Amino acid sequence: MASYTQAEWCAIIDEAEKDISGSFPEYKAPIPGSPGFAMCIDHTLLKLDATKEQIDELCEEARRLDFLSVCVRLEWVARAVHYLRGSGVGVACVVGFHEGTHSVSDKVNEASHALSAGASELDMVINYPLLKQQRYAEVYADVAAVRMAAPHPVILKVILETAQLTRSEIVAGCKVSEAAKADFVKTSTGFGGQGATVENVRLMKSLIGSHMKVKASGGVRTVNDCISMMKAGAERIGTSNGVWIMEEAESLEDVTHTVGDEGRKSSRASDSPKTFTSY
Repeated sequence: MASYTQAEWCAIIDEAEKDISGSFPEYKAPIPGSPGFAMCIDHTLLKLDATKEQIDELCEEARRLDFLSVCVRLEWVARAVHYLRGSGVGVACVVGFHEGTHSVSDKVNEASHALSAGASELDMVINYPLLKQQRYAEVYADVAAVRMAAPHPVILKVILETAQLTRSEIVAGCKVSEAAKADFVKTSTGFGGQGATVENVRLMKSLIGSHMKVKASGGVRTVNDCISMMKAGAERIGTSNGVWIMEEAESLEDVTHTVGDEGRKSSRASDSPKTFTSY
């Protein structure tokens, strides 16, 4: 893995910021409600007072709707893995959640315990206070340590908490995560201010190579929210509203999306979703 001086980190980040284009491409989104659409969703339950019954329901929903994974806290990983065994639905565990300021050793221990319990993916929170202080070597060491504890094929996503960062700090977070060999950069925890925005997803997508991906999470509540994030470049959606989103997709005769040369317009784009705690 990389080992850079502070001056080298600053040069890498400055160069990346200069290379940002003034225009961004629009990406194709899967047809809402299709298997490809469902396979972009991490069905999520991260509230502290979650119960075993709610975790079981989360897993049942993910199995029934063929979501790619469920995302839970460490205490629920083993239960989710047991419930989903043989289903093809993966289990993701958050690490350093949600502040990101846990020690490196705590994050490594949490990651190791999650993998021992059967998690196949980790969503770790970057130490964004250190990132804001431009202590890039320390931030890199944090992510790299978790990556070493969770080598491929484990999927490692790095949560930047974009609501707490400036544009330049988002650039820095993406480049540090890329250097540490993470698989995804992810917008938000859902607990630290505004969640995913189209602008930030576009920016993050423009900064990473083809070997990395973007996960949009936080405030993604509707079909059109999902499509907007996918068109901006997100290949994974983290949401606690997955069931509602799939039900909405099935009920809509026309939903705005781009698949090949086809386009259709939603008649319910402004409808309010059911009230859920959003991730």
